[in-house]
Amino acid sequence: MKATYHKYMLDFKRPSGTSRGVMTEKETWFLVLEKDGKTGIGECGILRGLSIDDRPDYEEKLQWTCANIHLGKDQLWEVLVEFPSIQFGVEIAFQSLYSETPFLLFPSEFTNGTKSIQINGLVWMGEASFMKQQIEEKLAQGFACVKLKIGAIDFGVELDLLRYIRQHFTPEQVEIRVDANGAFGSNEALDKITQLSEFKLHSIEQPIQKNNTDRMAELCKITPMPIALDEELIGVFLFEEKEQLLQKIKPQYIILKPSFIGGFRGTQEWISLAEKHHIGWWITSALESNIGLNAIAQWTFLQDNLMPQGLGTGALYTNNFECPLTVSKGQLWYEKAKEWEFSLKEIMRDF
Repeated sequence: MKATYHKYMLDFKRPSGTSRGVMTEKETWFLVLEKDGKTGIGECGILRGLSIDDRPDYEEKLQWTCANIHLGKDQLWEVLVEFPSIQFGVEIAFQSLYSETPFLLFPSEFTNGTKSIQINGLVWMGEASFMKQQIEEKLAQGFACVKLKIGAIDFGVELDLLRYIRQHFTPEQVEIRVDANGAFGSNEALDKITQLSEFKLHSIEQPIQKNNTDRMAELCKITPMPIALDEELIGVFLFEEKEQLLQKIKPQYIILKPSFIGGFRGTQEWISLAEKHHIGWWITSALESNIGLNAIAQWTFLQDNLMPQGLGTGALYTNNFECPLTVSKGQLWYEKAKEWEFSLKEIMRDF
């Protein structure tokens, strides 16, 4: 078996804002396996500044992975525990290599095109007028669930945006999630959550910075609206540590990004613990290209979670790869008739 890795820069169609700043491009890495005339491709979806494996030795670890690909998927997963995005890329690459075609990884009613996945519409941070425009677009497109990034502009303006939605749509018509990405201070968080709860929101993601577990546990206990952990899960590697975290904080929900938490195997560990402790969960992509998004979507469908998932990021980039994934009326579909437009030569041109 031959393994190679390849860097690829994804260019945003428009600058995308979070509480950590504005992104214009996103780095990703592809892992390509070749054996007996077959090819498999996986995506190592690192997000600089957020992924736990954003380390100076990242590329060196990719080199090591390719040199030791003979160890196989399971042993590599164990060794790469501190590099969850590479764990994810290895999983997809092997699944791709041994599948009937490189991109049909988990055949189901989803990949047959007969069933879809409900997803949330994502509204990025920006000027109030830009956010209002995005909200109107998502609602016009038929999304029954929208997720707003908050925490970067004036809080009063954000409340006005939520008020605008609620003036036109009841909670039964449109579910609203908000994601603070840790933007609230520990002392102000409860007051802000209380103000947000006026608009009957579904949940708030990561209101305060990760690793403030005592305060997060307090907030989850007294909150007037459900809290979902996101960044809090990043860098928690051991199964026992995962359970200890959930038992201490007792969140209402956890949000699972396979690229950040050890691929599908790591995600499955979190799901099993969440269900054991009666904690809700949903799965979200982490700005991967359509290579990674395709894998996550196909796997997510098999988990049979009927909540809206966070998988609507395929149209963010100018240089993504055309694929069968299509969003229609708040649902993610797999259109079998649509072909992949993907060239290995294009991403391997440096080799």
